[in-house]
Amino acid sequence: MFDLPDEQILPLSLEHNFWTWSAQSKVNPIAVKKAKGVYFWDVNGKQYLDLNSMVMCVNIGHGDERVIQAITDQARELAFAGPGMATKPRALLGKLLAEITPPGLTRFLYTLGGADANENAIKFARAHTGRFKILSRYRSYHGATYGAISATGDPRRVAWEPTTMPGVVHFLDPYKYRSTFHQNRPDIPEEEFTQDYLNHLEEIIQYERPETIAGILIESVTGTNGIIIPPQGYMQGVRKICDRYGIIMITDEVMSGFGRTGEWFAVNHWNVAPDIMTMAKGLTSGYAPLGAVAMRQEIADTFKDRVYEGGLTFNGHPISLAAAIAVIRVMKEDRLVEKARETGRVMADMLQELVDRHPSVGEVRSIGLFGIIELVKNRKTKEPMAPFNGSSSEMAAFRKFLLDHGVFASIHWHTVLLIPPLIITPDQLADGFSVIDEALRITDSAVVE
Repeated sequence: MFDLPDEQILPLSLEHNFWTWSAQSKVNPIAVKKAKGVYFWDVNGKQYLDLNSMVMCVNIGHGDERVIQAITDQARELAFAGPGMATKPRALLGKLLAEITPPGLTRFLYTLGGADANENAIKFARAHTGRFKILSRYRSYHGATYGAISATGDPRRVAWEPTTMPGVVHFLDPYKYRSTFHQNRPDIPEEEFTQDYLNHLEEIIQYERPETIAGILIESVTGTNGIIIPPQGYMQGVRKICDRYGIIMITDEVMSGFGRTGEWFAVNHWNVAPDIMTMAKGLTSGYAPLGAVAMRQEIADTFKDRVYEGGLTFNGHPISLAAAIAVIRVMKEDRLVEKARETGRVMADMLQELVDRHPSVGEVRSIGLFGIIELVKNRKTKEPMAPFNGSSSEMAAFRKFLLDHGVFASIHWHTVLLIPPLIITPDQLADGFSVIDEALRITDSAVVE
């Protein structure tokens, strides 16, 4: 397609490009040439099993010809239309999304990704309520743009303080393995545990004054920072709190949406319908850049006679929308939501086997094909294998072992994220876990009893 020898891909990329989330002198990317199914290949022909769906987004797998055909057909017919124009893909995608999103979410604003979806969700909540504060959790990640990084709780926010967006207040995730409130009560009943964290949220609301709070923005399942699955009753409790105080409930489904957890959207596990929901990544499976804000009609009606002072040049880009339409159709045709649920049970069993075999595995968590291994130096003290917001020689060696053996997974601090394409088979999953099993000898050697 392009007149560039393979051997020039890496040096030219390093010479001319600026890399995100990286010190530029330490960048060492994989020079990827092609991808198909659950695999990708580098320029040397080495095959990698993609256990991270690239960036937690290639839900339908790489190189699906049905989506590629939809993109090329749309490019030939109408490659671009201005954001103020109605097009066939815009009309159809809205209809399809309304059929799969939680009840009441019938209006959609299209963006280029998850960060600007969350940006606009914040704007909608503030405009609709006339309030300005946004509550979000400390282990959340909502994107790197101004408002999104401000709402983000994790350390990526800190580098941009104190110039981050005002009005954001953070609270704690219901993280049972490392619960701040229950360090001496590891066997606390789930109902009591849940209520303690709901009480914590409501206490923060009282301190901040309910009449100042526009929205509560939460990942339905905390993603990068732990795959923290809300206990039963938590999401329902947040919904009730929002209703009690007139606060907009915003769920970030950028990572957990589109079948990832074994439901179209993670909130479906708890039969909760938010007021606003954001999505991206799996929306197009990464085949084209696209995010979306789904909202209730009454929020859209705020702007019935009032101009919405916001927009994007590429809002409703026909090619991206065509990709999303094709992805939804592929997911339905191939039963990928159901497959994620079924294969997710297989992965959960494999994860538990690692707990039984390796002393460095402190805890495993998963929901559908959304899983994590939490590595520790001591199970009793739960000392992490790498410090908070840091790495360690053991985790670096672990990552290198996986890559050397053709397995691509996300290593985040002391955890290993397992977020494969939803098309992965149990045998392919077993191949990846066999390498992980071997790699865990590295972290096992660092365990201190």
